[in-house]
Amino acid sequence: MMNEKSTVRSVTYDLLRTLGLTTVFGNPGSTEQPFLQEFPDDFAYILSLQEASAIAMADTFAQVTGRPALVNLHSSTGLGNALGNLVSAYHASTPLIVTSGQHRELVIGDPYLGNREATTMPKPWVKWSYEPARAADVPEAFMRAYAMARQPPTGPVYLSIPMDDWKQPLAGPARVRTVSERVAPDPARLRLFADRISASRRPALIFGPEVDRGGGWDAAIALAEKLGAAVYGAPLLDRASFPEHHPLFCGPLGMSVKTVSDRLSGHDLAIVICSSSVPVGR
Repeated sequence: MMNEKSTVRSVTYDLLRTLGLTTVFGNPGSTEQPFLQEFPDDFAYILSLQEASAIAMADTFAQVTGRPALVNLHSSTGLGNALGNLVSAYHASTPLIVTSGQHRELVIGDPYLGNREATTMPKPWVKWSYEPARAADVPEAFMRAYAMARQPPTGPVYLSIPMDDWKQPLAGPARVRTVSERVAPDPARLRLFADRISASRRPALIFGPEVDRGGGWDAAIALAEKLGAAVYGAPLLDRASFPEHHPLFCGPLGMSVKTVSDRLSGHDLAIVICSSSVPVGR
C-alpha cells in the first residue's frame, strides 16, 4: 500500500541518497522551485551567481571525486548561459547530471522561459537528453542519467523535468541498478598491438587525458620507460597524463596536421592512447 505522502519528489530524493548525489550545484528559477522546496537537511545546495559557474564548480567536483555531480539550472535561458562550460565538460568527459525545469501544461502558450525543444537545446554536448513523458518516469530517468554519465566514455547528460511532476503521488522505492565503469578490451587486438609495438624501432607515445582519469599515470610511465619511447601530450589536454619533467617527455603534439607530422617525423609508429583529438594526416 502506497504511503499517502510518497510523491515523485520524495521517491527521487531517496534515490539520489542511494546514489550518493547529495551535493547539488545550481542557479535555479521558478520552474525548479517544486524540486527545491523543503530542501532536505542531509543535502547540500551550492548556489552560484551564474549558470556557467555552476557547471564549472560541478565539473571540478566530479573530476576530483571521480563521481557524477548533480547540477540544477533554470529552464531555457539558464541552460543557455551554461552551454559554454557544458562544451568544456563534454570534451573533458566529466560525468554531470544537468537538470532544469519545464512548463508541461503551459508550454503551448509559449511562456517566456518555456522551451518546446528543451531536450534539443544542449545537444550535441551531452551523451543523453531526455524529458520524462510521465511524472512516474522521473526517478527512472534519474537512474538512467546516472548510469549514462558514469559509463565509459563518461560525460554530461541532461534532464528536462516538468515542474508539476514533483508533487504527483508515486509508490516507492525507485529501482536501483548497478553500473559498470569498465570496458573489457579485445585480447586478440591487444596481441596485434603488442606485436606491432615490439617490432617498432622508434615508437612515439601520445597520451590523452583519460589515461590519468582512468588511474593509468604509473602504467604510462612504466610503458614509456620499457619502450624507451618519446612521449607527447595530446592536443588541448584538460588533464596531464605524463610528468612533464620526465626525460622522455617531448612536449605537446600540436594542433594542425602539419605540426603533428613534423613532430612525429622519424618515428616509425605512433601509439595514441585515450585521445580522440589528434589530427590525422599523411
